[in-house]
Amino acid sequence: MATVDSSAAFIKEYQERFEKKLKENEIVLLEHWKSQIDKIENSRPDSIASLLLQIRKMSEMMGNRIKVLKKG
Repeated sequence: MATVDSSAAFIKEYQERFEKKLKENEIVLLEHWKSQIDKIENSRPDSIASLLLQIRKMSEMMGNRIKVLKKG
């Protein structure tokens, strides 16, 4: 019975650490992309075309990152 309890405790602790790490990673990710959006906002694009170009660039950066993550 003790091994079942210790196994359950280990699994619970491991799951809690995993969820904490996942949450930390998500926060870092969101902070990064928020800073990218803030840069665009603070640059005060001259025109809609300029804004669209910056948005496309950010979208390409995100797409590239997704490709890298999928490969790894």
